[in-house]
Amino acid sequence: MNLIENKTYDELQVGDTASLSRTLTMQDIQIFAVMSGDVNPAHLDKEYAEHSRFREIIAHGMWGGSLISTLIGTKLPGPGTIYLSQTLKFKHPLGLGDVLDIKVTVKEKLAKNRVTLECICKDQDDNIIISGEAVVLAPGEKIRREQVKLPIIALKEEESDRYQQLIALTDNLKPLKTAVVHPVEENSLGGALEAAKDGLIEPILVGPQSKIEAAAEQLGEDISGYTIIATKHSHEAAERAVELVHEGQAEALMKGKLHTDELMHPIVDKAKGLRTGRRMSHIFALDAPSYHKPLFLTDAALNIRPSLSVKKDIVQNAIDLFRSLTNRTPKVALLSAVETVNENIPSTLDATALCKMAERGQIVGAMVDGPLAMDNAISKAAAEAKGIVSQVAGDADILVVPDIESGNILYKQMRFLSGVDGAGIVLGARVPVILTSRASGPQSRKASCALALISYRAQEDGNG
Repeated sequence: MNLIENKTYDELQVGDTASLSRTLTMQDIQIFAVMSGDVNPAHLDKEYAEHSRFREIIAHGMWGGSLISTLIGTKLPGPGTIYLSQTLKFKHPLGLGDVLDIKVTVKEKLAKNRVTLECICKDQDDNIIISGEAVVLAPGEKIRREQVKLPIIALKEEESDRYQQLIALTDNLKPLKTAVVHPVEENSLGGALEAAKDGLIEPILVGPQSKIEAAAEQLGEDISGYTIIATKHSHEAAERAVELVHEGQAEALMKGKLHTDELMHPIVDKAKGLRTGRRMSHIFALDAPSYHKPLFLTDAALNIRPSLSVKKDIVQNAIDLFRSLTNRTPKVALLSAVETVNENIPSTLDATALCKMAERGQIVGAMVDGPLAMDNAISKAAAEAKGIVSQVAGDADILVVPDIESGNILYKQMRFLSGVDGAGIVLGARVPVILTSRASGPQSRKASCALALISYRAQEDGNG
């Protein structure tokens, strides 16, 4: 067992010491900032720090101070110690990667179990970072306990680094003229306006004008510079948006506050819609911090029970998008409940056929493997435990679900239990359709706009 033990007042001798060592990481700084609320840019903003007095990000001074408290509370005197006072002098900054060596020494034993401790923190170059004295009430009874296990902390950026990287790919691209359909509440309108400010889209706001203006007022945004095409209701807004594409006024559509079926109905209309020779499908670009690279999920929103030929188009749509974003060959995992072919599980038969299609050139531009269960699609350890030999298993770029039920459940489980967000668009139409969850925030909506912009401009250039 990992035990924690104190030294009682009677056991302590002048000159007794204890020490510990820590290497400063950015995660240490971020966790301390979250805990304390101290968001001084000297500790968190690299651009600011480079022009500051110290020319780099430095630790919070009290991060070192807290480690003195750690040493006193866990080692010398240890459990049962009560702080009475602490003086600290901060003499030198500590930068990322620096090693902080903390040492406390019994300086004097006082009456009534009081003890004075000398506290010194030095870096790897023997510079004194912090010095001071603590006066504590040392424990009178011996304590020996099993150390309490701490919870594991996972940091998630409010603005995803992966989404920021995706948005950065659009720096030299002309904004997409986008018909925003029924943006009558703060979230959908706010996402469109944020994307416009970032140069991703030129929004055309389509819907009841009074409701759009009311949403803008709630946001505190001036929308007088944007085109508003007034409609009576959401049905008419969806139909008018499709007409704008036919008229050449819009290069993309973006979902506002309306149901997906209502938006898609005029888009899939055989006579007036935006169909191509390819079946339309939806794809999520997932912000999954625990996965080792960007991950895509398709189709969790559009095709209810896709046939084999529809799945072929779903896979090819995803491959084409991935290549336009990365110019790399993706690894496509065809998901099922199991990783073996079972005639009683139709998705395993479809996965087998899709792999053969990829072998014969009916699906191009990717490594395709399946059936794969979710665990062995994303975990090399799980794949090895099952004896699966595959270039895709454990390293998938694209997850293809069997149907909308499994895909929708999977995405919402990721979203609401694991905090994974998703930027989403519909592929296979004449123009991209920016289709996010109604619960998505402005950041994922901006990332969705970036997906649409990159996809559309790649098609214009003949690279899609």
